[in-house]
Amino acid sequence: MPHRRRTAVTAALVMASAALAAGCDGVEIEIPAGSLPAPVSIAPIPSASAGQPEYVCTAVYKVLTEGAVRLAEHTVNDDAEGLKHTFADMAAQISAAGERSTDAAQRAAAGQIADALANASRQGDPKAFLTGDFATIGQKIDGTCT
Repeated sequence: MPHRRRTAVTAALVMASAALAAGCDGVEIEIPAGSLPAPVSIAPIPSASAGQPEYVCTAVYKVLTEGAVRLAEHTVNDDAEGLKHTFADMAAQISAAGERSTDAAQRAAAGQIADALANASRQGDPKAFLTGDFATIGQKIDGTCT
């Protein structure tokens, strides 16, 4: 796209935004949770290092981070079954990632995280785990990420 055309498109967008803003004083727009994609994905790239500790840590952190976004959606909607399902899904993913590790201590740490998430998925009040131990659960694997 030529530079002059990009400038014209940018100027048109700015003017359209200003016109909309001027006509929408006091109007609030609500965006429901879950309607926007997660802003960042730290998905590990499959490679020959898939079983190495750094790769496994990245995979575990990815599951915890993306799971936290999904959990937030269920918390906003007060959806206990959604929380339970998300915890169970996270447990399965972390268990699978941990089993690939070449480090025994890391496999054990990932197993502890997966077990805690699986237990949370079976609790009567999964929100209690979310507001409690979930905030620090990733620390169990920190010492194995070399």
